[in-house]
Amino acid sequence: MGILIRLAVSAVALWITTVIVPGITLSTDSVGEAVLTLVVVAAIFGVVNAVLRPIIKTVGCAFYVLTLGLVAIVVNGALFLLTSWIAGELDLPFHVDDFWPSAVVGALLVGIVSWVLNALVGDKD
Repeated sequence: MGILIRLAVSAVALWITTVIVPGITLSTDSVGEAVLTLVVVAAIFGVVNAVLRPIIKTVGCAFYVLTLGLVAIVVNGALFLLTSWIAGELDLPFHVDDFWPSAVVGALLVGIVSWVLNALVGDKD
């Protein structure tokens, strides 16, 4: 049940990001298709983060230490842009225009909104 809650929270965070950040678009007129797209993109983003983030942190450990963790913002933006590319390959109507500022700001906003929503909803498992 906890993974479904996290998936829903991520989908809501993505939706809020598409509304606020100008370079991130969800181009569909159907509400059902929009919800399905957001859930699939949230799942893609979760898998991309789960698989690539530990590898990047391990390989780039020196950069994390040298920049006091600020390189994580760049990594988050790159992973968000990769998620957009994968969504495009799957013909999903979700697109991030460019790395700066769309992907970086979008990834930051998704992270902040997800954190707030997870704090409100909690994981009761």
